[in-house]
This record gives sequence, structure tokens and C-alpha cells, in this order.
Amino acid sequence: MFKIRTILCPVDFSDASRKAVRYAHEFAVSMGASIFLLNVVEPRPMAVDLSLNYIPLEEDLEKAAEEDLDVLKNELLTEGLKVESSVEIGNPADVILEKTAELDVNLVIMGSHGKKGLSRLIMGSVAETVVRKANCPVLIVKSDEKEFIEEQG
Repeated sequence: MFKIRTILCPVDFSDASRKAVRYAHEFAVSMGASIFLLNVVEPRPMAVDLSLNYIPLEEDLEKAAEEDLDVLKNELLTEGLKVESSVEIGNPADVILEKTAELDVNLVIMGSHGKKGLSRLIMGSVAETVVRKANCPVLIVKSDEKEFIEEQG
């Protein structure tokens, strides 16, 4: 039997990734698995800002992401789940795949924005890259798909 022990849930704070956290919660509860929440901050290309406006650096973005990730982590911890989290700087797909191997993840549950056409071609698809290269199953959650998890009420 396939035993899920560790679920990696990349989070970018979009609707799709928040929905993915709910799926990870349900899988973790039913399988007795732990959840690892991961946020990846992409490095900014070096650019000169001639207007002298403040441009947040990776460290600022990382700190803000850690605060937001802690809120999600604490919500899951209060429900008795085993949860860890991390904010990393790098290419999202590469970091997700590295964490999958490093943590011996059994399942990745992540959101997908469902970009099509030119924006997907230019931006690439993190979810598609992870699905193709991950060494474990990957569940893709779309923000606009039918909800399979019942609302708690």
C-alpha cells in the first residue's frame, strides 16, 4: 500500500495555492501525514531605478512571505497537524523539486494558475515542470475547479 508520510505544499498565496493547502490538510488528516509549506521568492533581475523609488529586495519579500506563511502554518498546527515551513530564494520549480528530494516527499499538492497562450509560453509553468520532473505524485489544484472538499460549517 502507498503510504503518504510527507506532503509538500508550495504556497504563493494565490487562491489556487490556498485551496491546495486545504487539500493538503485533508490528505494529512486522513493519512496521518505531515505537511511542509514552501514559499519561493524569485530573485529580482538587477535593475537601476532612476526614480529612486523603493524597490523591495529579496530579503524584504522573504520576511513578508515568512510572516504570511506562519499564519497558514499556525492555523494547521492548531488543528493538531505536524507542519513545517520554509521560505527559499530561487527559481520556484527548481526549489520545489530540490525540496521534494531533500525531504523525501511522498506527495506534492500545489495550485496552478492555469495560464494559457503567450503568458504561459513566456513565464513557463511551474506546475507543469514539477509534474514532469518530480519523483513522486503531484496533485494540481486549480482555483476555478469544482470543489471536492466539503466546507466545514
